[in-house]
Amino acid sequence: MRPARIAAAAATGVAAGLAVRVARSRHRRSLHPAGRSFAGTVEIFGDLLPGGPARHPATVRVSKGAGTRGGRLDVRGLAVRAHLPGRDLDLLLSTAGRGRLTRHLPMPRRTFAATYGTITAYRLGSGSKIYLLARPDPDGPAIGRSLGEVTPGDRFLLGMRQGEREVPIGRVTLGRLLSPGADAALAFDAVRNSLPGLHPAGLVHGSRALAYRASQRWRGVTPAPENPAAVARTVPG
Repeated sequence: MRPARIAAAAATGVAAGLAVRVARSRHRRSLHPAGRSFAGTVEIFGDLLPGGPARHPATVRVSKGAGTRGGRLDVRGLAVRAHLPGRDLDLLLSTAGRGRLTRHLPMPRRTFAATYGTITAYRLGSGSKIYLLARPDPDGPAIGRSLGEVTPGDRFLLGMRQGEREVPIGRVTLGRLLSPGADAALAFDAVRNSLPGLHPAGLVHGSRALAYRASQRWRGVTPAPENPAAVARTVPG
C-alpha cells in the first residue's frame, strides 16, 4: 500500500476515534485535552503567506493527545494560530516519524523536542501538494518532556516538504503563558482558518471540518467563523 494511502487510512481512523470521543465527552476537548497555550510570534522567512517575509502575532498550544502525565509516551501536538491582517491561519501538527512511511503517521513520543507533521497534505495556490512540519529550533532553548517544561522562549522551526525536498519556511516563538481559561476557550480549525494559497486538502480534512464543529459546539466554545469557500476547496483534494 502506498504511504499516502496508509496515511489516509490512519487519519480516517483518527477521525472515527474522534467521533467516539465527541459522543462520550462534554465541556472538554475530545482529543488533546491536556495542554498549555502561549501568546507568541510566527516569523515567515519567504513568500509562503501574503505580504512576504514578516513577523505575525500568534497563539500557540502544545498538548498531549491522550492526556498522559508528565513525560509519559503520548502523541504530542503543536497548534499554531498566526494572526494575519484580517484573518487567522491555524496550523495543526502532531508528532510523527521521520521515515518515508512513518512521517505520515501520528507517533507517540516522550518529549516535546520531537518532529511534528501535518500527516496529510496541504495545497499551495499553484496547486502543488506539500506537507508541513516543525522541529525544535537547534539554536533555541532545550524543550522539555512534560507540559510544565515547555516555557516562554522555546522555539520551533517550521518547514514544508514537497516530495523528498524540505524547505524552511518560518519560526514559532513561545511568549507569555495564557491562563487555563484562555486555553480552554481556544477552538482551532485548520480547515476554516486557512488561506486560498495554503490550505488542507482531501476527504480526510473534509471529515475533520465536521469533527471540529461538532467537538467545539459540544464543549461549549465559540467555533471558527463559517467559511464555506474554505470547506469547498478542502474536499476535492
